Amino acid sequence: MKKILLCCAAGMSTSMLVKKMQQAAEEHSLETMINAISISDIEEHLPEYDVVLLGPQVKYELARITELATPLNKPVAVINMMDYGTMRGDKVLETALALIG
Repeated sequence: MKKILLCCAAGMSTSMLVKKMQQAAEEHSLETMINAISISDIEEHLPEYDVVLLGPQVKYELARITELATPLNKPVAVINMMDYGTMRGDKVLETALALIG
Protein backbone atom coordinates (compact mmCIF):
# COMPACT_ATOMS: atom_id res chain seq x y z
CA MET A 1 0.00 0.00 0.00
CA LYS A 2 1.28 3.44 -0.96
CA LYS A 3 0.77 6.07 1.75
CA ILE A 4 0.52 9.64 0.49
CA LEU A 5 0.21 12.75 2.66
CA LEU A 6 -0.92 16.13 1.33
CA CYS A 7 -0.36 19.29 3.36
CA CYS A 8 -1.73 22.79 3.00
CA ALA A 9 -2.40 25.72 5.29
CA ALA A 10 -5.46 24.15 6.94
CA GLY A 11 -5.93 20.82 5.15
CA MET A 12 -9.20 21.91 3.56
CA SER A 13 -8.30 22.54 -0.08
CA THR A 14 -6.08 19.47 -0.24
CA SER A 15 -8.92 17.32 1.12
CA MET A 16 -10.83 17.95 -2.12
CA LEU A 17 -7.77 16.87 -4.09
CA VAL A 18 -7.47 13.73 -1.94
CA LYS A 19 -10.90 12.60 -3.15
CA LYS A 20 -9.84 13.04 -6.78
CA MET A 21 -6.62 11.13 -6.13
CA GLN A 22 -8.52 8.30 -4.45
CA GLN A 23 -10.83 8.06 -7.47
CA ALA A 24 -7.82 7.86 -9.79
CA ALA A 25 -6.22 5.17 -7.61
CA GLU A 26 -9.43 3.12 -7.63
CA GLU A 27 -9.68 3.39 -11.42
CA HIS A 28 -6.18 1.88 -11.68
CA SER A 29 -6.79 -0.70 -8.92
CA LEU A 30 -4.02 0.82 -6.79
CA GLU A 31 -3.96 0.23 -3.07
CA THR A 32 -3.37 3.62 -1.47
CA MET A 33 -3.93 5.56 1.71
CA ILE A 34 -4.17 9.28 0.90
CA ASN A 35 -4.83 11.93 3.53
CA ALA A 36 -4.70 15.71 3.90
CA ILE A 37 -3.59 17.63 6.97
CA SER A 38 -2.62 21.10 8.06
CA ILE A 39 1.08 21.88 7.66
CA SER A 40 1.17 22.56 11.41
CA ASP A 41 0.53 18.84 12.06
CA ILE A 42 3.25 17.49 9.74
CA GLU A 43 5.78 16.39 12.35
CA GLU A 44 3.23 14.17 14.08
CA HIS A 45 2.17 12.38 10.87
CA LEU A 46 5.34 12.33 8.76
CA PRO A 47 6.64 8.92 9.90
CA GLU A 48 3.40 7.20 8.83
CA TYR A 49 3.63 8.08 5.11
CA ASP A 50 5.77 7.21 2.09
CA VAL A 51 5.68 10.67 0.49
CA VAL A 52 4.63 14.22 1.38
CA LEU A 53 3.15 16.64 -1.14
CA LEU A 54 2.78 20.30 -0.23
CA GLY A 55 0.06 22.55 -1.57
CA PRO A 56 1.42 25.48 -3.59
CA GLN A 57 0.33 27.94 -0.89
CA VAL A 58 2.79 26.38 1.59
CA LYS A 59 5.74 25.88 -0.76
CA TYR A 60 7.71 28.25 1.48
CA GLU A 61 7.81 25.30 3.94
CA LEU A 62 9.58 22.98 1.47
CA ALA A 63 13.08 23.36 2.96
CA ARG A 64 11.88 22.83 6.54
CA ILE A 65 9.74 19.80 5.69
CA THR A 66 12.51 18.29 3.55
CA GLU A 67 14.88 18.68 6.50
CA LEU A 68 12.42 16.76 8.70
CA ALA A 69 11.76 14.09 6.07
CA THR A 70 15.29 13.36 4.86
CA PRO A 71 16.39 11.35 7.93
CA LEU A 72 13.24 9.24 7.47
CA ASN A 73 13.92 8.73 3.73
CA LYS A 74 10.60 10.37 2.83
CA PRO A 75 10.46 12.34 -0.44
CA VAL A 76 8.83 15.77 -0.33
CA ALA A 77 7.61 17.90 -3.24
CA VAL A 78 5.33 20.83 -3.99
CA ILE A 79 2.22 19.98 -6.01
CA ASN A 80 2.22 21.49 -9.49
CA MET A 81 0.13 24.67 -9.33
CA MET A 82 -1.88 23.87 -12.47
CA ASP A 83 -2.65 20.33 -11.32
CA TYR A 84 -3.62 21.68 -7.90
CA GLY A 85 -5.80 24.47 -9.25
CA THR A 86 -7.65 22.20 -11.66
CA MET A 87 -7.89 19.36 -9.11
CA ARG A 88 -6.10 16.88 -11.40
CA GLY A 89 -6.02 14.03 -8.91
CA ASP A 90 -4.70 11.67 -11.57
CA LYS A 91 -1.65 13.86 -12.24
CA VAL A 92 -0.92 14.47 -8.57
CA LEU A 93 -1.21 10.72 -7.91
CA GLU A 94 1.29 10.07 -10.74
CA THR A 95 3.69 12.55 -9.15
CA ALA A 96 3.39 10.92 -5.74
CA LEU A 97 3.91 7.42 -7.11
CA ALA A 98 6.96 8.55 -9.12
CA LEU A 99 8.49 10.04 -5.97
CA ILE A 100 7.91 6.83 -4.02
CA GLY A 101 9.49 4.85 -6.83
